[in-house]
Amino acid sequence: MNDETKKKQLRKYKAFATGLFVFMAVIFVGMTILEKKNPAHWIGYIRAFSEAAMVGALADWFAVTALFNYPLGIKIPHTNLIENSKERIGDNLGNFVVDNFLSPQNIRPYIQKIRISHFVGDWLSKERNQENLMKEVSNIVLDILNKLDDTEVVNFIGKKAKEMSDDLKINEIIGNGLEYILDKKDHQRFITNLSKQIKEYVLNNQEMVKERVKNESYFLIPKFVDNNIADKITNGLSKYFEEVELDENHTLRNEITQKLYSFSKEIKTEEKWVEEFRSIKNDFLREEKITQYSTDIWNSIKKSLSKELEEEHSALKNYLQKNLAELSENLKTDPVFQNKIDHWVRVTAYKYILKKTHQFGVLISSTVGNWQGKELSEKLELEVGKDLQFIRVNGTLVGGLVGLIIYTIANFFI
Repeated sequence: MNDETKKKQLRKYKAFATGLFVFMAVIFVGMTILEKKNPAHWIGYIRAFSEAAMVGALADWFAVTALFNYPLGIKIPHTNLIENSKERIGDNLGNFVVDNFLSPQNIRPYIQKIRISHFVGDWLSKERNQENLMKEVSNIVLDILNKLDDTEVVNFIGKKAKEMSDDLKINEIIGNGLEYILDKKDHQRFITNLSKQIKEYVLNNQEMVKERVKNESYFLIPKFVDNNIADKITNGLSKYFEEVELDENHTLRNEITQKLYSFSKEIKTEEKWVEEFRSIKNDFLREEKITQYSTDIWNSIKKSLSKELEEEHSALKNYLQKNLAELSENLKTDPVFQNKIDHWVRVTAYKYILKKTHQFGVLISSTVGNWQGKELSEKLELEVGKDLQFIRVNGTLVGGLVGLIIYTIANFFI
């Protein structure tokens, strides 16, 4: 019901209550005049009823009017109560709502009835809702991306990178990484491949070996002797590295492994490596380079993310839509997941409401307190004024009956 309708109803019932008072006044005047001309006994009863009814009507009119206005515009003490006491009314109303509606025992039954998981699951299961959600989220993220200050973001990335690099011990990272590879025996594949490559290189370059042997040999040694020496060298080397290639427990493999373990320990503990890697890090992470790296990173992220969000069926959107569909299905069919979600919502809502109850009271109090006094009176009168007019009507009728009873008693018993 709008305010205009409420105003019409209020005027209607005010007119009715006032009309009843006027009617009683007309009866009183008529009976008073008639009583002077006609001494009939019944006239006195009607006169007494109408007289008391007028008094009751006036008294209740004064009481009702005093709530919202000054009666006849006269500033009588303790009248226009709503306007003059709006701060106290606001405080009392706020405290009343908090104490009687937002207490733990009152809100707990309603909180326990919350079943949001199935509702969300049904809502998400509709393709149109998924598309709308994706569209709105994409628009929000794009809006945030476009409003971000690129310079501030780059400075933030650079600052965080610098903070992280200050505590970064590259020598320990490399040493631990090398030990991890050795522990997993991943280096054995490298040794195998390297041995194979060396073997094939030796076999494919026999002529070069012969030429080298010949160049380093004395001129008195026959050529066939040099060739035999070269063949033995190539055959010996190729067989040796073939053994290394095929034998996982070859001594050379073990020696290489031990050397690598020693080297990893050396990297982690010796000061020369600490300084060496610190120098490399400082050179790599100079301020201008950090700024350049940060700019490149941010531009790449922004460009890629914007492209993914703007395209209708991008990989990111397809991935998110797939996960939304899975989430929807779980919310509708998985009781354990449903209970977890609902329990979390209930607990969160319960804690939040209890934590903020005083703010609800402050909100009500401040809202009422900030209203103009006249405005508050008019609002309340629109809401309850219609019903208060019945107090005037009842006062008129009850007053008349009381006056009639008193007049009757006075005539029969006094």
